[in-house]
Amino acid sequence: MPRSFPLELIRNIAIIAHIDAGKTTTTERILYYTGRTYKIGNVDEGTTVMDFMQQERERGITIKAAATTTSWGKYRVNIIDTPGHVDFTAEVERSLRVLDGGVVVLDAVQGVEAQSETVWRQADKYHVPRICFINKMDRTGANFDRTIEMIKDRLMAIPIVVQLPLGAEEYFEGIIDLLTEKAWRFSNDPDKLPDEVAIPESMIEKVKQARHAMIERIGESDDHIMEAYLAGAEISIAEIKAGLRNVTVANKCVPVLCGSSLKNKGVQALLDAVVDYLPSPLDMPVLYAINSDNSEKVACPPQDDSPFIALAFKVVTDPYMGRLVYLRVYSGTLETGATILNSTRNKKERIGRIVLMHANRREEINDADTGGIIAILGLKETFTGDTLCSPAKPIVLESIRFPEPVISVAIEPKTRADQEKLGEALRKMSDEDPTFKVDYNDETAQMVISGMGELHLDVIISRMLTEFGVNAKVGNPQVAYKETITQAADVEGRFVRQSGGHGQFGHVEVLFEPLEPGKGFEFVEAIKGGIIPRKFIGPTEAGIKEAMLGGSLAGYPLVDIKATLHDGSYHDVDSSDLAFKMAGSLALKEGARKGKPVLLEPIMKLEIMTPEQFLGDIIGDLNSRRGHIENIETRNAMCTIHGFVPLASTFGYSTVIRSLTQGRANYSMEFNVYQQVPGATAEEIVSKGKGNG
Repeated sequence: MPRSFPLELIRNIAIIAHIDAGKTTTTERILYYTGRTYKIGNVDEGTTVMDFMQQERERGITIKAAATTTSWGKYRVNIIDTPGHVDFTAEVERSLRVLDGGVVVLDAVQGVEAQSETVWRQADKYHVPRICFINKMDRTGANFDRTIEMIKDRLMAIPIVVQLPLGAEEYFEGIIDLLTEKAWRFSNDPDKLPDEVAIPESMIEKVKQARHAMIERIGESDDHIMEAYLAGAEISIAEIKAGLRNVTVANKCVPVLCGSSLKNKGVQALLDAVVDYLPSPLDMPVLYAINSDNSEKVACPPQDDSPFIALAFKVVTDPYMGRLVYLRVYSGTLETGATILNSTRNKKERIGRIVLMHANRREEINDADTGGIIAILGLKETFTGDTLCSPAKPIVLESIRFPEPVISVAIEPKTRADQEKLGEALRKMSDEDPTFKVDYNDETAQMVISGMGELHLDVIISRMLTEFGVNAKVGNPQVAYKETITQAADVEGRFVRQSGGHGQFGHVEVLFEPLEPGKGFEFVEAIKGGIIPRKFIGPTEAGIKEAMLGGSLAGYPLVDIKATLHDGSYHDVDSSDLAFKMAGSLALKEGARKGKPVLLEPIMKLEIMTPEQFLGDIIGDLNSRRGHIENIETRNAMCTIHGFVPLASTFGYSTVIRSLTQGRANYSMEFNVYQQVPGATAEEIVSKGKGNG
């Protein structure tokens, strides 16, 4: 069957950035200029195509990553517009896992902000080539050169400037293309083509220097360009483009463009850069999977005639169509009605309908090719991170890892009718969002939901009412504390029961040691001479892991512990899996008690932008919250405070900072690390934890 689109002409890209940098506004202009929409949506008016959820339009922010497919010239461009708020970082994570390139939108006034750094690190993790678009060049305080320096300093990247702004702030008119050495002036009318104008006399020398710097920077990673540059030979625009594409795809450098999406300036040139410099699926390194039968690595080349393999990266409950599973097809083709294997769960699934998504609208298709971003209806057993493949060749791709939730609230239905709907609503939303967890606390008989922040849980609760019609009562937010040990403890776990007939006997000796923060749990089996049969090693480890769910201080989960099983004994008749599981559990409890346990709390990285006149009040408030200020930057009577603060001290902070600054400051937070809670505070938390138990 012929391809619907040549593979080399496909671009799969994410639009990523800090909140309010202009991602959705940029995406809306891209859809307009590519002919996907006939009217430009506006974030402030709640008329955007990509932010289609009620909560997104009410708040003016992106909450869910939205996918769309469009064309620019002869190229097909699959776009995912991602959220900028840290509470929805999982949406960025899963998008970057399956895409080939990224457009990083930066605010020309604020430069590189906290969440810009986070999404940049996520893109680094998945080796995603990027281009930068410095947006909002028309805003007061816009500074192109400063933003370039911040890309170098904060993102540790090598920017290659390919455009200079024509004017700035209220006098921003357009762009100067360094490849062609032409200046283009845009009008605010989106339907009017830009006019070529003469480069201002005052900028001719700067343009020459910037063009030389661009070619020199490309030449540092491209021998052909460097030889021509050193020889003083003429380098054609096609050669410069080819060299720039090579260094971008290789993740050595980042082309930088500029414009103003809101004023319709520079977006067409951005689209040209997407197709010119970002990779097609053919340009990406060959993907490897694991053979389910023999655990060997298997290459999955991007070819239609190779066995089918795809990764499920998103699950959505559509009110009209039911359960939609988004896939990235890495190899092979897929047709409606085909039977495929979910190799992650070893279950066969039948393909119901295949659709191309355009935000919340769908275009039905009969088949999908390699390199496609599609959604499937009819998959009942497939979840985020699962591999789908040909039943004849079962292979598994690396799944997607997500951060653990840091905040929890108790929730209960208001009426009996709500009780029946609550469980179904929570199940569907936890299917959609891997960072949203639902647990039942046996001790307090409460349903507990956990997420990445107050806004995350606020949106979940709002969706329960608007989408699922569930009224619920919500408790106060609770921090996801953890416990760990601070010194080694060599302990014994002995489980012996006699009840007539066969008894139970399990005996282990385990050395528990603290690990570095963030290491989780490590189990080492150091049994010699078969003093414990191998069949009882696994149950012992399982017992230790199970007991780690509740620590000895206040019942919070234990983390960062190494357990070395080095001795013990067994009984020929009475020993069993259960006995050794219980022995492992008892050993952990004793080890936690003797290992000088401490309480850990999540510490958030905080960035506050405030007018200078409110700086003292904000610093005083942060000190009262156990905050630590790392540094303060001052520019144009605006201050940016970088620091750290315990999550427990941040509840309701948005209201406080508004009242301290007459609503003129804003801030962003992201999880940074777990740290030990100071003594007096820890005692208070422990007493509360035991009281709740």
